Amino acid sequence: MTVMRPSSLSVLAPQPTRALPRAGLGLAVLSLAVLAACGPSGGGAPGGAGGMQMPPPPVGVLTVQTGSVALTTELPGRLEAVRTAQVRARVTGVVQKRLFTEGAVVKAGQSLYVIDPAPYKAALDSALASQAKAEANLAQAQATLERNRPLAESKAISQADWVSTQAAHKAAEADVAAAKAAVQTARLNVDYAAVQAPIGGRIGRSVVTEGALVSQGEATLLATIQQTDPMVINFTQSAAEVMKLRRAIEAGKLQGSGSTQVRVVLEDGSEYPLPGKLQFADISVDATSGQVTLRAEVPNPKGELLPGLFVKVRLEQVRSDNAILLPQQAVTRGTTGDTVLVVGEDKQVAPRPVQLGGAKGTQWVVLGGLKAGEQVVVDGFQKIRPKAPVSPVPWTPGAAPAAGDAPGAASGAASGAAAPAAPASGASR
Repeated sequence: MTVMRPSSLSVLAPQPTRALPRAGLGLAVLSLAVLAACGPSGGGAPGGAGGMQMPPPPVGVLTVQTGSVALTTELPGRLEAVRTAQVRARVTGVVQKRLFTEGAVVKAGQSLYVIDPAPYKAALDSALASQAKAEANLAQAQATLERNRPLAESKAISQADWVSTQAAHKAAEADVAAAKAAVQTARLNVDYAAVQAPIGGRIGRSVVTEGALVSQGEATLLATIQQTDPMVINFTQSAAEVMKLRRAIEAGKLQGSGSTQVRVVLEDGSEYPLPGKLQFADISVDATSGQVTLRAEVPNPKGELLPGLFVKVRLEQVRSDNAILLPQQAVTRGTTGDTVLVVGEDKQVAPRPVQLGGAKGTQWVVLGGLKAGEQVVVDGFQKIRPKAPVSPVPWTPGAAPAAGDAPGAASGAASGAAAPAAPASGASR
């Protein structure tokens, strides 16, 4: 009798049904059905012949309008006091007192220093004594002249004695005149010992202190007084630029501006609130720099402007009747020239070179390259694509930038609209 092992029994036993593979097949079929239901009904690929096309992107544009615009020139200059006086010693002596506060406002004739007046008072007393002696001699000579006059007429004295009497009288008169002059000089020296302000204004620091020896021969500087209301601005302009403007005026391209008003821009970029007035332009050109010097005067009631301060002067010299104002963000500036993006009749954007005539506030003044009625792109540069139409939308100053517009977008738009070989620099906007 044969004995069967457990392993043999397990082989001969009936096997259970495998349910797992059948369940996986059912899930796969169900997934394919769901994907088929979610697929496009038309059966075409997106963007194909049966798909929808994207509308042209909107860009902010400004319609060109010509008008009369004053061309402003910005020139560098430096502020100076309208009057400056150096207070110097006019006599030699030791400074005894300083009678003013440094940096204060002083009046003309106000006492500033006291120089030891003792030697000058003594000199004045001596001059007065000499004057008294000369006047006594003159009185004696006058009496002698009156006594000898009838004797000379009666021939009681010789002609030589009469001439000597007249000469002595005239010499005595001259001595009196010289004594009076010496007294006046001595009195002036006494007055000069009390140093006074020659003009009114703001006085600076004292160069000398009490106890310092000052000299008339060296004309020792004691202090400086400056009148700072109004202030004077000396600024320069290139002679070539002046001639260019004159030729443009003669050719009728520009008109001369009769305005003499100037504006002052401070070092921090802010504009001084009070306008100034142009005084004159020099009649000659500096041979070393080729510049023409101009001068303007600006009020300074609060003392905000200080002498020596570097400023910029905005001056309206000429006017154009066919100028165009564009926001600075619409113009791309580069080494090869200035350009803008213009929307054509086919709604496509193309670059256009323009000629600028300076700035007016936050806008550029365009003198050539555009015509009235053309549309210039101001906003939405990043949406522009080469040879793709756009939808021009009127641009409003102060409006928020178009969606997707970012710094540097103008450069990409300009480069795409122009040519890949010559991209424009967005950083120069």
